[in-house]
Amino acid sequence: MNSTLIVYYSLFQNTKNLALEIAKHTGGTIIELIPDKNYSFDYNTAAKEVRNQIARGFCPKLISGNQSIDDYQTIFIGTPNWFKTLAPPVMSFLKQHDFTGKTVIPFCTHGGGGFCQIEDDIAKECSKSTILPGIAINGTALPEEVINWLETIEYELE
Repeated sequence: MNSTLIVYYSLFQNTKNLALEIAKHTGGTIIELIPDKNYSFDYNTAAKEVRNQIARGFCPKLISGNQSIDDYQTIFIGTPNWFKTLAPPVMSFLKQHDFTGKTVIPFCTHGGGGFCQIEDDIAKECSKSTILPGIAINGTALPEEVINWLETIEYELE
């Protein structure tokens, strides 16, 4: 069994596409985080919902992403950049699991903001793990970008 897990949350498919590209080159198991209540598909309404959740520190209940991560040594964690931080479903995942001794690799998609606080927020929640440099993609990732990044962090490609 490959000991790599790729976990992500994606509302508009950008982060999902990046997760699938990472999975293609790592052979890792992929899990989509699904909250018990979906966000609005209207961007402005979703933005208001998310801003409110982040401000309150709200972590939604997950209907996917609760399974054990004990069998995985390397965990890629993907999120859209929402108001300079993680999407609330990703924070729920981080708070539900123990990452002690694991290698955690962040990735995000954004509309121009890069990682902002995302890497720091993941490092804070995974303080007993090794955090490798992540990748932040504006829009859609090209396969070469993902391969180059994986080689840079010395991840052995499939």
